[in-house]
Amino acid sequence: MISRSRVAVTAEQERAALAWLSVLHDQPDSGDQATFSRWLLADPAHAEAYAQAQVVWELSEVAGATLADEESLAMQRYLSAMDKSRRGRLRHWSGGLAVAACLLLMVGVFAGWQPARWVDDLGADYVSVPGQVRTVVLADQSRVTLDADSAIAVNFSGGERHVQLRRGVAFFHVTHTGEPFVVDADGGEARVLGTEFEVRLQPGGAQVTVLSGRVGVKAGKNAAQQILTADQQIAYDAGVTDTVHHVDSQARLGWRSGWLSYYKTPLVDVVADLKRYYPGQIVLLNSELGARKISGSFPSQDPQAVLNSLQGVLGFEQHNVLGLIVLR
Repeated sequence: MISRSRVAVTAEQERAALAWLSVLHDQPDSGDQATFSRWLLADPAHAEAYAQAQVVWELSEVAGATLADEESLAMQRYLSAMDKSRRGRLRHWSGGLAVAACLLLMVGVFAGWQPARWVDDLGADYVSVPGQVRTVVLADQSRVTLDADSAIAVNFSGGERHVQLRRGVAFFHVTHTGEPFVVDADGGEARVLGTEFEVRLQPGGAQVTVLSGRVGVKAGKNAAQQILTADQQIAYDAGVTDTVHHVDSQARLGWRSGWLSYYKTPLVDVVADLKRYYPGQIVLLNSELGARKISGSFPSQDPQAVLNSLQGVLGFEQHNVLGLIVLR
């Protein structure tokens, strides 16, 4: 089913609707009921805003759990990296972190505060905000182009040049200095033997795509190295590498010029890309829908238009209130 709003609703009306929803769920008295009725009848947009708020309220428990899991895992990864000896304590905290994220859903997410970004940015040297593609020049004159909502940390010391991809996607054009250049991502590494390549963090693991030259990829410290050349790609997760396969690297790297291109890509991966260009949150609740394959090219700067286009093809429901998009 495709849901469409017939009346335009402002952000102020959405906030008022959510406030009324909270009041009416908390044993309102007759005065509250009368005031609410007057507000509801005062403008057709109020009724539309309240209907949308009811949908999000009903979905908030599932959506909140989804977001809580993401933020809890992000917090655990960061704290674990800061002090590995705390891992047992982190497992103990995970439930509390999830509960906290659920409680913040209706307030923090709508306001644009996302703990996972804050955690990643805390230790980063270069960050791109949602919707921004940014190129930076490192101390060795290597260039790094950050996809939207991405973050890297740089450490040039001990005779090696290390860049940690903390969030999102980065494209590297490496200057040869005689010192090794290594990109660390999700426990693995991409060691430069050539010049131009992309490293992308995924919901599970990371992916490396080579535009030109040669890159050695290892899924873990003691894993075997796989050598990639131009138009080759490999993914790894939890110390295990996938098989190397051929890709159209120019199309795959089209985000640098404002286009997102896909060929038989699961919708869940497309949504993960769109999240980097959207200032709020996008939550996909239907796993079967997430597995459906997408092919095509879409402009990256208007994620809402992309979702509307995909909605017309796939027929899913889309609910949008105060910057939170829920797909099911």
